[in-house]
Amino acid sequence: MNTRREFLKAAALATGSVLFGGSICAGARRASRPNIVFIMVDDLGKDYIGCYGSDKAKTPNIDALAAGGMKFNNAYSMPQCVPTRTTLLTGQYPFRHGWINHYDVPRWAKGCHFDIEQNPCMGKIIKSAGYATCISGKWQINDFRVQPNLLRDAGFDECCVWTGFETGNRPSAERYWNPYIHTNEGNRTYEGKFGPDIYNRAAIDFIHKNKSKPMMVYYPMCLTHGPLTTTPHSGDVKNRTVMVEYMDYLVGRVVRALDEAGVRKNTILIWTTDNGPAKGKTTENGACEPFVVNCPGSVPAGVVTDALVDFTDLLPTFAELSGATMPEGPTFDGKSFAPLILGKADDSPRDWIMAMGGGGVQATKTDKGWRVINKTEYRDRVIRDKRYKLYIGTDRKSEKLIDLKADPQEKVNIIDSDRPEVKAALAKLEKVAASFPKKDANPKYTPLPLQDWEKDTESPGTNKANKKRNKRAKR
Repeated sequence: MNTRREFLKAAALATGSVLFGGSICAGARRASRPNIVFIMVDDLGKDYIGCYGSDKAKTPNIDALAAGGMKFNNAYSMPQCVPTRTTLLTGQYPFRHGWINHYDVPRWAKGCHFDIEQNPCMGKIIKSAGYATCISGKWQINDFRVQPNLLRDAGFDECCVWTGFETGNRPSAERYWNPYIHTNEGNRTYEGKFGPDIYNRAAIDFIHKNKSKPMMVYYPMCLTHGPLTTTPHSGDVKNRTVMVEYMDYLVGRVVRALDEAGVRKNTILIWTTDNGPAKGKTTENGACEPFVVNCPGSVPAGVVTDALVDFTDLLPTFAELSGATMPEGPTFDGKSFAPLILGKADDSPRDWIMAMGGGGVQATKTDKGWRVINKTEYRDRVIRDKRYKLYIGTDRKSEKLIDLKADPQEKVNIIDSDRPEVKAALAKLEKVAASFPKKDANPKYTPLPLQDWEKDTESPGTNKANKKRNKRAKR
């Protein structure tokens, strides 16, 4: 090997081949590396999923994936949309990548955006391993009017995504019926169509088109986020249950497409959600998500695991599976759990996971233009192991310790307990908290020029912006 990077890439490819039970010779390398299909539902917790004990909706396809694969009890996202999405893309916690709070870039940008030149990005990393790549569903952290080629530059060969609600463009508010969608060909409304069907079809078409090569499908679904809507199966009924059941139907269509393409047994499929119903809160129903992994013949079937994983772990896991080399320079917080899902290990490499609370941002005008920063220097957060959970406040002080085994509803604060095992748990989790930076980062980006439609927009978090938002919500 001529360079250290070439050596590391070859070693990663060999590791992926060995993990997946294949040869490391050139002829067998492609076949031994799995396809990756990552499905992430928007705004949904365990409380609607049958395999997690719910009877609120029928979810036979997700339940079948769990029965034939591995179901996780302790998988953490962030409790808000944008922090979760940037965390899984970068393999970093929000205190490092800076997207601590939710921020609709198409609506409020003021030059702010997810900058692929200053942040690691899952699409680019997996594509570098020779994978065909696709995103279909929802992105929301860039304005495609300003950056029309962003998704391609971010490593996705094909895209079919709702644009997000663009300021000054009312049709773009629609993600469901008559959706406003961005593809490689540009943005437009699809009259009379149901958006989730279009995103689903794009993912399925990509699977069939690329069945003879390694591929990654990132499918961040628009369902089941509000507003409540009817579906093609629900007639005039409009509620969360029909949205969940249609989401499950679309998941089933993807699974059938993998079967029809003949690649199901070489595809790692992960199904999860971006945050729970307690949005913005670090209680378990805000941050601890349903999480199912399936691949017949490779992922052990019928396994329920208490292994600890969080969304920083997704990028290094995908990199190990694909043989991609993680870039030098950035600090990554995640740990690969590929050996666990492939039955090569009994647990994940983690003994703690973390989620950070929601909060506000503010746009500040500087001599170089607008800069969007977080309102707090240190966002509240929770750190937990398989039993104990520590709440840390914005003053960096420990506020509450919960025994999740004895108190799953999180009602009893035992932080002052004299029990030795409680003291040991507190010391362990406080040591983790002490390892974090004392000040959270702000989003890292080179500001884009202020657009005409942005000049009169209010940054979220201001009283004027909140009043406008509340007025719209009452309509």
